Amino acid sequence: MDLQIKDMVALVTGASVGIGTGIVKVLADEGCKLIITARRDDLLNGLADEVEAAGHDRPLVVTQDLTADDAGATLKKVVDDAHGRLDILVNNAGAMVLAPVGTDEQVWIDIMNLKWWAALRMSELFVPGMIERGYGRVINITGTMEPFGINAATCANAAIQAWSKGLSREHSKDGVTSNCIIPGRIHSEQNERGYPTVEDELAFAAQHIPAGEFGDPEDVANLVAFVASPKARMISGSVMYVDGGMKRFAH
Repeated sequence: MDLQIKDMVALVTGASVGIGTGIVKVLADEGCKLIITARRDDLLNGLADEVEAAGHDRPLVVTQDLTADDAGATLKKVVDDAHGRLDILVNNAGAMVLAPVGTDEQVWIDIMNLKWWAALRMSELFVPGMIERGYGRVINITGTMEPFGINAATCANAAIQAWSKGLSREHSKDGVTSNCIIPGRIHSEQNERGYPTVEDELAFAAQHIPAGEFGDPEDVANLVAFVASPKARMISGSVMYVDGGMKRFAH
């Protein structure tokens, strides 16, 4: 299937590892012009090298802490100077942060800034141009709403998902869709910390994942590429799972 996203301009946040790298590689395979951002310059440039070695245009690398006050303006200038527009915004930056009762308030502030406020600020900068051109895709990589305990990221995800639904209600008519994708257990730096051995991973999968295994970043990235395309014009305001059936409830 031709997804018709060749030469579209895409910005991927949190691009340096895991799901972010998978999204970058799949969008590059589809011919997108990429801007990639995260905090670790060496990893970003290594990813850009891989994309270029695969025969694609080298992504523009912007080493940036999204919680910085000037982050949005910096990225907007890079995009505008290089391409004059943004077609696809993938809000992927985030972290899992356990926050039991008694957790310092700053932990909550930090994760909300990284996950929720950064996604909102990026979208506020780029969505008006999408509306003006009659095409845009805002794709938010969030997380499960079935928490095992108190997790600051879960609350940030809830905010994004509620906001994304509202955005879809107001601007789908303008050709701008907004959707959320919830990964399950995906091979990534974050999950490797929680499941350091193959035995740990398989034990969790046997108990919780009907598919029987963890997914790969490309499993999430393939859905991102489809949702980013004109083929997905009627998919807006949705929350989609890539989790091998791990979600336990039907709603």
